[in-house]
Amino acid sequence: MRFLARAYYVFAYYLSWFVFALVALGLNFGCLFVRPFHRRPAAARRTRAVIRWLFDFWVRWFHACGVLRIRWHGFDAPLPAGTVYIANHPCLIDATVLLSRLPEAICIFKPRLMANPAIGTAAIMAGYSAGTNGIDLIREVSGKVAGGCSLLIFPEGTRTAVGSRLGPFKPGFALIAARARAPVQAIVIRCSPGLVPRGRAWWRVPAELPARMDIVLDRRWPRVAESGSLAFAAEVERHFLSRITEPVA
Repeated sequence: MRFLARAYYVFAYYLSWFVFALVALGLNFGCLFVRPFHRRPAAARRTRAVIRWLFDFWVRWFHACGVLRIRWHGFDAPLPAGTVYIANHPCLIDATVLLSRLPEAICIFKPRLMANPAIGTAAIMAGYSAGTNGIDLIREVSGKVAGGCSLLIFPEGTRTAVGSRLGPFKPGFALIAARARAPVQAIVIRCSPGLVPRGRAWWRVPAELPARMDIVLDRRWPRVAESGSLAFAAEVERHFLSRITEPVA
């Protein structure tokens, strides 16, 4: 029976990725056609709404097939837009899961991902930004947050390395929040080990299936002073270190 259960979860795991790729390619194929006829910001809002709905569908798919069991803590009330949401980044799919819940959310993508046929076109239409380390990026993203968008950002800059609790935080999120005069909301993620961490390819099936993920709406900071952004980033990093425990059993 254990062998049959494992075989089912492995099959469901690969099928879930196939569904994700199929839906993402369909979305981007559609965006290629409608992009020339849509104006911003209305098109960006509609694209974000579609992305959120599709990601929510994928999360529900995970629950239905039992591959990933997600527990939300503190997400009962609607979340406010115009907020900088920061989270630790233990696995590949946590961004997708969070974007299924965050309102009017944009991300900062690595530039090479903007050329990815599965996500690039939709990301551009949704108003996502390419992640370079210049002041122009901070000015661009803070303007979007001040205009009512939410920002999902991982201060580590990449997934947490295997064997580490948390990577060092970069202060860009604090500068964006200060310039946008936006609150900062912490989200703490704990997940099963092996759920596509840094250095592990998505096609390598996690040893533990079904996998588990706990997502906690944590502390909120109402305002950030631009002059103290470095100290604030260090304070937030210490807070995350105090909140992250062993992976979910």
